[in-house]
Amino acid sequence: MERKFVCIICPRGCLVTAELDNGEVTRISGNTCPRGAEYVKTECTAPVRTVTSTVRCTNGAMLPVKTAAPIPKEHMRDCMRIINTLKPSPPVKIGSVLKDDVYGSAVIASGNVFEK
Repeated sequence: MERKFVCIICPRGCLVTAELDNGEVTRISGNTCPRGAEYVKTECTAPVRTVTSTVRCTNGAMLPVKTAAPIPKEHMRDCMRIINTLKPSPPVKIGSVLKDDVYGSAVIASGNVFEK
């Protein structure tokens, strides 16, 4: 089986082709750097994503949040369900942990909200 990807690791956007046999990557071509090959291998075997969203604070302000590290792609919906239950109380500083242990990562604030 053959899968094609546009690499997003750098601005070049190489068209990378991966050949798979029984779920294993057997050959990668089209990448111009080793990071592209690693990206495609990960995408084929265990894709991960950093989840970003916003939550409403108790004072009504919107706070941008994200996972501190990428999580398995298949858990994105469950992660969003968890994020949607959060209602932080200001003040919240960038980098503050809002929820620990969400599929091996944490949900952190990616912005500041001060008391009104």
